[in-house]
Amino acid sequence: MRTRSQSREPRPPPPEGPPVVIEPLRIEYPFQEDPHVEPMADTRTMAQLLQAPTEGYEDAILIPEIVANNFELRHGLINLVQNKQFFGHDKEDPHAHIRYFNKITSTMRVPNVPIATIKLMLFPFSIEGAARIWLEKEPPRSIQTWDDLVSKFINQFFPPSKTTNLRNEITRFQQRFDESFYEAWDRFNDLLRACPHHGFSELHQLDTFYNALNINDQDSLNSAAGGNFLDKMPRECLKIIESKSKVRQTRAKAVVAKVSTNSSTQAVSSDVAELKDIVRALLLDKKNQASAPAPAPVKAVELSCVT
Repeated sequence: MRTRSQSREPRPPPPEGPPVVIEPLRIEYPFQEDPHVEPMADTRTMAQLLQAPTEGYEDAILIPEIVANNFELRHGLINLVQNKQFFGHDKEDPHAHIRYFNKITSTMRVPNVPIATIKLMLFPFSIEGAARIWLEKEPPRSIQTWDDLVSKFINQFFPPSKTTNLRNEITRFQQRFDESFYEAWDRFNDLLRACPHHGFSELHQLDTFYNALNINDQDSLNSAAGGNFLDKMPRECLKIIESKSKVRQTRAKAVVAKVSTNSSTQAVSSDVAELKDIVRALLLDKKNQASAPAPAPVKAVELSCVT
């Protein structure tokens, strides 16, 4: 009887060939300096070693290369920007500063010089105080475009907390007791301009302002609308408010001008009367001097010595 192991055929021998060479494993180590090589000696003097570093003084604003020849900022433009600088106070509006700055720089056109490059060069002259300190603390060459500068400037001096406070002021707006219609409208628009990213639609703005008015001004708007003011389209409501504001403002200006004219006339009249009194007093004094009797002559006295 044949077993399974006996039934298997023997394996053929491996083919003959060149012997396989197994290379040793190579382990690479990081580069190390030759300990036998001595480093170069520092030949600087004590004064040179103690000298303050001269690196790291680059500006935060990177000015692009200018192709135009002999280009420089005009002193008149620099002075115009410096007349209304931004200091970084809490009551200052960075959005208003950017709008004013854009208006000033829009008047300048130079061939082969982009307006964005002019803005980047001119902007440091428009800030002072805390705003200048902020710009100097920015990393060197970290501001490369005008959009970068505006974004960092607004985020620094108009944080999210300020946006929240202004949005709350707009939502809770109320007409004051001694405030006229056009004064309330101007103050409401000032709040909207102070936070241009408030996110309120025109419908929400008109509804907030209408409900913030007193009863008399609401009735006046309803009368101008020929019924319920809120039944009109938003654009029609806005026209009614602006028309009513202009009429009230024109009347107020006329009254103020009349009062100021009367007050100035009274002031001039009082000044003229005072001058008349002074002239009258001078003439009277001169007259009294002319009518006064001449003083008696004084005889000379001769001294004699009696012996």
